[in-house]
Amino acid sequence: MVTLNRIYTRTGDKGTTALANGERRSKTDLRVETYGTVDETNACVGLARLHAEPALDAMLAAIQNDLFDLGADLATPEGPEPPAYEPLRIVAAQVKRLESDIDTLNAPIPPLKSFVLPGGSPAAVALHLARTVSRRAERLAVELSQVEGESVSPAALQYLNRLSDFLFVASRAANGNGAGDVLWVPGKNRS
Repeated sequence: MVTLNRIYTRTGDKGTTALANGERRSKTDLRVETYGTVDETNACVGLARLHAEPALDAMLAAIQNDLFDLGADLATPEGPEPPAYEPLRIVAAQVKRLESDIDTLNAPIPPLKSFVLPGGSPAAVALHLARTVSRRAERLAVELSQVEGESVSPAALQYLNRLSDFLFVASRAANGNGAGDVLWVPGKNRS
């Protein structure tokens, strides 16, 4: 259980922050940037929830909790020594739940005949924003996984990949199952 009785600690005043294992890193470190972008994604999901219907809101609430799990996962790098505690990691069941929710939301939506522009309902626009931020988090996580001496679990990468898919399908669901989608018209304004 986490206990926060003091919000400021002054330990980051010189531009470093502590990972979950106690290691201090620069606030510009790629791992810190990655879990910070996951946190930003979570805030965007919270914004989308303000406009979501109850069934979608419940799915988004589960995602927000998962995103804190993901942040904890990313904030606890694997090291040469086993940790004194079992780190919280994203697991396959969380990825599977996202896939199931994608299938549920996508079932009544007709196939696309063009790309979708971020627009339509307030919920859809907020979900598109969350999708683009989650894609950035995914790109950072992939980059981090390719740095020598760093690691990101396959389940964490899968979760981020499915999350952006979920948010895209959720945006279409929020747009009346695609009826309110704003479609891209290639070259529309060229003349």
